[in-house]
Order: sequence, then structure tokens, then C-alpha cells
Amino acid sequence: MVALVLYGISAAYSLFLLQREIRRDHILNYSLLLAGFIFQTVAMLQRGFSLSRCPIHNLFEATLFISWALLAAFLVIGLFPKFRFLGAFVSQLVFGLGIFALMPALDKSQAPEKMLEGFETSLHASLVLLAYGAFGLAAAAGIMFLCQERDLKSHKIRALVSMMPPIQRLELVISWMLACGFILLTAGLVVGSFFMKPPPGMSLRGDFKVIWSFLVWLMYLGLLVAHWQFAQRGRRLALGAIGSFAFVLLTFWGANLASPIHSP
Repeated sequence: MVALVLYGISAAYSLFLLQREIRRDHILNYSLLLAGFIFQTVAMLQRGFSLSRCPIHNLFEATLFISWALLAAFLVIGLFPKFRFLGAFVSQLVFGLGIFALMPALDKSQAPEKMLEGFETSLHASLVLLAYGAFGLAAAAGIMFLCQERDLKSHKIRALVSMMPPIQRLELVISWMLACGFILLTAGLVVGSFFMKPPPGMSLRGDFKVIWSFLVWLMYLGLLVAHWQFAQRGRRLALGAIGSFAFVLLTFWGANLASPIHSP
């Protein structure tokens, strides 16, 4: 809750910056997100130790892990002042995910016969959720790219004097985050396919969440191929990163609920 309050303050401060059309992100916003990240990390560790497992076994835990991974990636990139304004968009995402996670129905324990246990399960889930965090940061960079492009096309002076990075550098961040997320997602799916054993009487083949994950993998593969092989760059790449992550956010929870293995 302390982390969520800090994220809310950061989100409100970011909205003030955007509304005033100030393209500058002071260290205050970065510090708020860093403090919230520390509180969230401690809370996740306490929950994990109390349950004697990695806290990623229901929708509440998965939602918090995605926001944690997204924020961790930003805090690393935000060490460079030119990219710190990404926090104005990241704060909105992590605050929204935190509010969504408060829904009581999400924090339910799985029935023992449905639970996937073991090191392989934790590794699979961690890799996949870290991938979604990287995709989220790519989407935030895409929003930042569109804002900067709009200012340049409008010949607004703030695009020249702002502390936001040039659009070429933002495009590089988008492509690298997409590539990192794709590698993590691929590794997570490989671990899940070859090393995980489903509960007795259940099969991973034909499971709705497995099919959905493969479709997400294909979607990001297509986005990267279009970028590297067919020179899909700039605005199209940014829109692709934003749209793909929006699809993940809007369908992730439904895919879990439709899966006999993954639903609580």
C-alpha cells in the first residue's frame, strides 16, 4: 500500500508535467518511483518467504510482478537523465496495475490439484513476466516517441529545448526492449514446454493460456521481423509496441481465467 501511494503521487505529478506541457522530468519523480519499488520489493519478498514459494501463482501476484519488472527496467534506464522522462508514462502504468491488483477476487489460492510446483514453474513464470515488463517499457518509450514526434512536426520549440531524448534514441530503446522481452518470453516458453509437468489429469497441449502465449510470441516475432527485415521504424514501430502491449494487458487476465491449469 505504501508503494501504491508513492506510485499515485508520481502519477499525479507526471500528469501535472504533461498538462503543463513541460518536457522535463526532475529527479523527484525518479525518487518517488525508486522508493515505491523498494517498498514493493520488500512486500513481495515477505509474501514469498511467508508462503515458501515464488509469489507468482495467482493473478494478484502476477500483476504485481509485471509492474515490478516494468519498474525495474525503467529504474536501470532512468539512470541516464535523457531517458528519465519515461517515468512520466511508467508511473501511470504501475499505478493502474496496482489499483487493478486490489480487486479482492484476484488474490485467491489455487487448489492443490491445479498447482504447478517446482523450480521449473517459478523459472518459467518469472521469465515470462519479466518479458512482459520489458514489453511494457517498450510501450512507454513508444508513447514518449509519439509525443516527441508530434512536437517536431508541429515545429514546437519545446521539442528542441526539452530534456527528452531524440526520437532516434527512443526508437533504439523500443527495439532493444522488444528484443530483450522476446528473448525472455522465448526462454520462458521453452522452460514451460520441455521441463514443466502439468497436474495429474491435465495437459498443457490445448490449454487456452498456452495457445494465447504462443499467439503473443508470434505477435512480437512479427513486430521484430518487420522492424529488422522490412525497415518498419519510427511511428509504426512505436504504434506496434504500444498496441501489442495493450493487447497483452487487456487479454492476460482473461487468458488465465480461461485456463484450467492457470486459473485460481
